[in-house]
Amino acid sequence: MMKKKILVVDDEPSISMLIEFNLKLVGFEVHCVYDGEAVFQAIQHFRPDVIVLDLMLPKMDGLQVCRKLRGQNNLVPIIMLTAMQDLSDKIAGLDNGADDYMTKPFSPQELISRIQAILRRIQTLPSAEESAPITIGQIVVKPDQREVTVRGELIELTPKEYELLLFLCKHRGKVLSRQQLLHGVWDYHFLGDTRIVDVHISHLRDKIEVIARSPEYIVTIRNVGYKLTEAAAKESVAY
Repeated sequence: MMKKKILVVDDEPSISMLIEFNLKLVGFEVHCVYDGEAVFQAIQHFRPDVIVLDLMLPKMDGLQVCRKLRGQNNLVPIIMLTAMQDLSDKIAGLDNGADDYMTKPFSPQELISRIQAILRRIQTLPSAEESAPITIGQIVVKPDQREVTVRGELIELTPKEYELLLFLCKHRGKVLSRQQLLHGVWDYHFLGDTRIVDVHISHLRDKIEVIARSPEYIVTIRNVGYKLTEAAAKESVAY
């Protein structure tokens, strides 16, 4: 089996070396670069399965890198690293296309667990029953092709956006708490920080709803979480 490739982008050599050592120890192939611009040269020949991306970088910061990658329809999963404790910096990473974030200092073992969780969900092949297309209203999800069409048009989703939509589809009509979504989609408990779910829900609404702020499919259940419904429900509340 080919080793999975991880691109590490951090301008602090000590952190890059620590990450590289621990990732190689568990069998990953690792390539390190030290500024944002170098990412776009590296992905041409290295073709990473996951990018571990620092927020503060020379030449081009992590947010700019995320925006440019997503603008090129490159959907490689991205874990953003930030030394900032401010929630707005973490949310900015998610808003610009990151799938997950970690705050420095962090445990290398936790980073490995998150990378493995991302890869596990991407690599898991659906069973024959699970691969059948799911139709909800004008949304069609094709698990065997990892494709989503809305009102007949193919839409681009990041890996996490797709997994979140698929999880909601499989539990259609059920009210799901943010913690349930974290555990079901991110494959780990996120220590109570559920804003990551809200950001990804917002991104999904932008892509599948006719009017994102008046959603018909993904509705908010006050003080609980979210529910996917076929009806043009009006039970959603102000955000």
